[in-house]
Amino acid sequence: MEFRRITNLPPYVFTIIDQLKVAGRRAGDDIIDLGFGNPDLPSHPTAVAKLAEAAENPRNHRYSSSRGIPKLREAMAGYYERRFGVHLDPETEVINTIGAKEGLSHLMWVLAQPGDAVLVPTPSYPIHRYAPLFAGAEVREIPLSTNADDFFTAMAERWEYSWPRPRVIVLSFPHNPTGLCVDVEFFERAVEFAKANDVLLVHDNAYADIGYDGYKPPSILQAEGAKDVAVELYSMTKSFSMAGWRVAFMSGNPEVIAALTKLKSYLDYGSFQPIQIAATVVLNEETDHPGEVNKVYQSRRDTLCDGLRRIGWEVTPPMGTMFVWAPIPQAYREMGSVEFCSMLVKEAKVATSPGVGFGPGGEGNVRFALIENEQRINQAIRNMRAVLTRLEAPEDD
Repeated sequence: MEFRRITNLPPYVFTIIDQLKVAGRRAGDDIIDLGFGNPDLPSHPTAVAKLAEAAENPRNHRYSSSRGIPKLREAMAGYYERRFGVHLDPETEVINTIGAKEGLSHLMWVLAQPGDAVLVPTPSYPIHRYAPLFAGAEVREIPLSTNADDFFTAMAERWEYSWPRPRVIVLSFPHNPTGLCVDVEFFERAVEFAKANDVLLVHDNAYADIGYDGYKPPSILQAEGAKDVAVELYSMTKSFSMAGWRVAFMSGNPEVIAALTKLKSYLDYGSFQPIQIAATVVLNEETDHPGEVNKVYQSRRDTLCDGLRRIGWEVTPPMGTMFVWAPIPQAYREMGSVEFCSMLVKEAKVATSPGVGFGPGGEGNVRFALIENEQRINQAIRNMRAVLTRLEAPEDD
């Protein structure tokens, strides 16, 4: 039997490393997991307490609303007002989604179909490439540069020379996996481009509150006129350490929000209402929590990047996200990212993500996730120092 939408899906590269990790742990090895970006920080106690309280009420056990209960959408609008200075109408410009991946995937169903094209950066978070493919559209990749200006130029050229002309451009900054960050001026240029060329911008702002060294990631909706041509995804996964809760939002252009609302009314009744209630309370009352989470990730970033430098593995510390994107050291480059990461998990007992898993543009790199504490990260550095014998560690300052 042929399974239409998954027949041509390639093997999920990350499962190779995951299987090696599982095998190592079954053999008694202490595998330090810096691979899968699964936040280890606990959800705020307020969220847990409110969930338990709301779950005690039988009225909350019934079907909820596919677009999110009104108070949750109001809370999200309040967050955007405080964080970005962006006013959102919770009735027409905000919808709750069951995680950002669900929101993006279903959005593509209403935006693209066979014969359409969508522009996506490479490398990229896998669902950014596969959501348009699931909708039957063609994906045209934009090589991701090390700076925003070069990326914008590549984006404009790729659109100009593509046929059919792409009708959607997927963006995500701070960027997973590379950590590339942009400013509001970049989004203003992107909005102008979209207006001039009748393109919709879809921005996945998953790391809206994860910025380092004073950098505060902007929202695309801060750009003047953005609501005419853009929608943005915001997730509570990282900022509020609520990964398993699956609470996200799409905000922006009211016509796009209405289209997604119509589709979702056929597909689901929203997430469990006590989850929505807990998320509402956290958004309204625990406004300092994202800042505390950010401090933890910055400390881990510093520990990892300093440690890699000490063993001779040069990396550029990212300004945002919960990841470090590291070019494979030259002495090991010919191995390729899958073989190199396999060696790390088997010999150094450190799990990482192969760059090729994020698309062809990711080959030659490794992604570290900041999901272990500083003590474990330092142990990972010691393990890798013992294995990567061809690196030349610099002298200590």
